[in-house]
Amino acid sequence: MAIFECTDTVWFVGGFDKCQVGAPSTPLIHSPFEDISMRIWTRISVASALLATALLTTGCGTVSTIGKLEDGAGGEASRMWDRWVEGNGDIAVATTWERKVKPGVTAKDVEEILKLVAVERNMRDVGVLPLSKELEARSGKKEKLLTVYSYCSPATARKMVDFSPHMAAYLPCRISVVEHDDGSLWLYTLNMDMMVKMGRKLPSPLKEEAWAVRETIWQMMERASKGEF
Repeated sequence: MAIFECTDTVWFVGGFDKCQVGAPSTPLIHSPFEDISMRIWTRISVASALLATALLTTGCGTVSTIGKLEDGAGGEASRMWDRWVEGNGDIAVATTWERKVKPGVTAKDVEEILKLVAVERNMRDVGVLPLSKELEARSGKKEKLLTVYSYCSPATARKMVDFSPHMAAYLPCRISVVEHDDGSLWLYTLNMDMMVKMGRKLPSPLKEEAWAVRETIWQMMERASKGEF
């Protein structure tokens, strides 16, 4: 790519270096790899500055906390940040998983597959909340489907709460089936990677048990959305 060095102001338009109209210019041999290197170093510099600021403002507590986190916690935090930005600041987007249900797969199919996976993986079905049916009974009007399915592994739940009482706020595991305005069905659940990858290191065997719950919810979302019995 030919880059021109201007004797006047340089404007940067659409990702390409272009000289201001009317400014005298001379060709400048410029490797695209230099641009890439510059961008990489810029990002590293910004990240370093942010890290330095965090350390200066929070002190040794930050360093101590980082040392207690699960491996890969930083990567998961970065993915959540990206989701938060993509969702225009919607925290629910950042902290959840979603799957669009394949056309032709019915709400009844979804329910049956969720039950099937729960049985296969020894996950307790602890309740169904048919919110749309409740609203229909109150108003007498047809409502878009909204049903919440709840599941739990009692022994794992007990250990998680013993590890951190705040974990009780996330009990039980839930998968919601939501009908959008266009009639499509979607599944939503808590981002289980946030639970098992991003926090303090879980002791064994709780870590393995928590991962098994994560895998169960993942399988439920995947198979139900695809109609895989």
